[in-house]
Amino acid sequence: MSIEIQGINKFFDKFQALHDINLTIPDGQLTALLGPSGSGKTTLLRIIAGLETPESGRIRFSGRDVTDLHVRDRRVGFVFQHYALFRHMTVAENVAFGLNVLPRKERPGKPEIRKRVKDLLEMVQLEHLAGRYPAQLSGGQKQRIALARAMAMRPEILLLDEPFGALDAKVRKDLRRWLRSLHDELHFTSVFVTHDQEEALELSDQVVVMSNGRIEQVDTPLELYGRPDSRFVFEFLGQVNVLSGKIRDGVMSQGDAWIRLPEGCENDDAQLYLRPHEVRLTQSASDQAHLPFSIEAINLIGAEVRIELKPDGWECDELWEVGISHTEFNARQPQRGDRCFTVPDVGHLFCEHSPEPKTLEWR
Repeated sequence: MSIEIQGINKFFDKFQALHDINLTIPDGQLTALLGPSGSGKTTLLRIIAGLETPESGRIRFSGRDVTDLHVRDRRVGFVFQHYALFRHMTVAENVAFGLNVLPRKERPGKPEIRKRVKDLLEMVQLEHLAGRYPAQLSGGQKQRIALARAMAMRPEILLLDEPFGALDAKVRKDLRRWLRSLHDELHFTSVFVTHDQEEALELSDQVVVMSNGRIEQVDTPLELYGRPDSRFVFEFLGQVNVLSGKIRDGVMSQGDAWIRLPEGCENDDAQLYLRPHEVRLTQSASDQAHLPFSIEAINLIGAEVRIELKPDGWECDELWEVGISHTEFNARQPQRGDRCFTVPDVGHLFCEHSPEPKTLEWR
């Protein structure tokens, strides 16, 4: 079931939480609402669910206007960050709760409820815990029970508010894989809120980046990471190295640092954004770039070695970061305090007087 959001505005007293939100969430896709705290993503999710009412705008499910429908009539499942399980009920009773409180005319018979609960617990691989209470479960198990409870009502849309935020890193990663696998199997339409960039890029089909109650960009994870539309999206999505300077005669410079730009870059004040994997660490400057650094820190944990660099002879608000392989690290043995240089392979140029960023390649 697709979701169409048209011209949604929301106020809390005099504060405007959402500004003219227009968005289409395709049928059967997993969509992430991504942004920092206060960006409006949870408010938008609650409006989709019917838990909040907008001042203006419409919500449609596959063309059907549900703006004025009560939450119980929208066929929406909602999973909260902190599980919201009933402590005095067993796992099975928690999953069955929504079915048991339906009006008599809509309520399935007890055998049907028991069968549905059993099937759902098997789906979340926790049928052996049916008789336990929430206090006897781990965080990951509680979240899977919350998901089973939401799906017991056979919702047409599943909404999740920071579903993995209360879990430790390993459990969070395992549950992400599990939810993605479940979604691919059942093909329901899902929307989840997160401030975790890695989570959004890894789990979703479509990412909606929000800031200050507005949508900054809507795209696939690959396009969003590779071709951000704005400085905000670039800076919010992962580590980025930034060179601010002036372009004159095809060369961008700031202090002792300079980069020779490809043809077509006009004279202007600009910022060049480079991801850590888009620059190479070298022992000397090249004809295309003179970007001097001293090594500030070395992080050997992970699939690659992360090296933090302090600009030498030019100003930058933050340290740069470059990733190299363990093989390259072992061969070169760089040390903290060493002088080095970087050479860009790909960059993204934001000019003061140009609304669109330009992707540059030096390869």
